[in-house]
Amino acid sequence: MEVKEAVRIAKSYLGDLYDDEGIINVGLEEVEFDEPSDTWRITLGFSHEKFTKISLVPTMIGDRRLNRSYKVIRVRDDNGKVMSLTDRLLGPSKQ
Repeated sequence: MEVKEAVRIAKSYLGDLYDDEGIINVGLEEVEFDEPSDTWRITLGFSHEKFTKISLVPTMIGDRRLNRSYKVIRVRDDNGKVMSLTDRLLGPSKQ
């Protein structure tokens, strides 16, 4: 499968899974193909509508990551089946 198809599957899966949680601003962060497991690892970032509305502090201090979640979705290349969804934890900024 092409990378765009794997990303489409991952976004659709995330949208369906979090349908009732009000996620917004879903965006592609990273894509990696893992040959040994024949899977795509797709990192998607998103905001939670309820948290975004009540907090301007992260924007004011320059750290927009506080209102975003990041998930890694593994999609099999041969059949498009989603294998897992895990947290993508961010370390401290190295600026």
